[in-house]
Amino acid sequence: TCALPISPYLRPVYQELAEQCGELTILLSALTEQNRQWVPDVRELPVVLQRTFSVTQIWKHPSGFAEAGTLHVPYDTLPRLMRYRPDVVIAGEMGFRSLQAWLYTLVNSSCRLVLWAKVSDVTERGRGWLRRTARGFLARRASAVIVNGKGGSRYIEGLGVPRSRIYAIPQTTDLRALSALPVEKDGADRKRLLYCGSLSERKGILPFLRCLARWCSANPSVGVDLDVVGHGTLRDSLENLPRPGNLRLTIRDNVAYEDLPGVYGSAGLYIFHTLADEWGMVITEAMAAGLPVIGSRFSQAVEELVQDEVTGWTFHPDREDELLGVLDRALYTPADELTQMGRRARAAV
Repeated sequence: TCALPISPYLRPVYQELAEQCGELTILLSALTEQNRQWVPDVRELPVVLQRTFSVTQIWKHPSGFAEAGTLHVPYDTLPRLMRYRPDVVIAGEMGFRSLQAWLYTLVNSSCRLVLWAKVSDVTERGRGWLRRTARGFLARRASAVIVNGKGGSRYIEGLGVPRSRIYAIPQTTDLRALSALPVEKDGADRKRLLYCGSLSERKGILPFLRCLARWCSANPSVGVDLDVVGHGTLRDSLENLPRPGNLRLTIRDNVAYEDLPGVYGSAGLYIFHTLADEWGMVITEAMAAGLPVIGSRFSQAVEELVQDEVTGWTFHPDREDELLGVLDRALYTPADELTQMGRRARAAV
């Protein structure tokens, strides 16, 4: 039972489940989302669209961003489970659909409930007591809880779930095309910065550009290229932000998923200034492509995968001076050393 459309990342997971399980049914709340530009591919997958009412809500985070999203409330989960009689229910998120899945386990005591908690202790800062109480009630009654990494484990343990019932399964995707890219870069490409993702407040791309402009002003002899690939409300703000002559900014709209290897292959360093991410698949992709990462510690993927001065550099996005120091180290690192870091990044991921 899923809240979100089936992304290019998740499709191979469901294909594998469909092959391994005797029978699989995917209950999906919605086929599209207002903040996702891709069209989900559900061909050959056993998808059933649920009866759902949806409301727009604003996520306000202590880090200072506000982001509009959609809350889906599927009201037919329990009747459908009664009809399908599954042995295991994997319930995405910890809301009304998960509550109905738990109620089904009371009717069918042989069924096991697994919660898929796409959260971290950073993303859930500032959540109200009611949500936390409801989540704790459900999580403590699940047979197992899947999280992405340490941040998710910390949050779920804080709800009173024993560590023995928490399973860290990091998100990934098919990395073969990215891993086939050459790690060695020519000339200026070795220090070309890349960001892929939504141009939203939560991703922190605007404060990153301000900080990078400040660094470039203080280092006028260093030319810096930043490629931004994505779509969002901040595009005009990024284009109109004052910047020194030694900082060149290129902004491109979203590219097709299958064209991403070419985007990563043209860069030398990856930047991720997110203010809250329960994972960050771009980190997995960038490291597979052999790019050292300049990454925010508010991303669980950065916390799990990026090692300072080995596969990249980490920083707290709410500490600008810390990021300025990271930019100093990264942009003055010799090209051959960056190549070695890229090799270590690929090996690590």
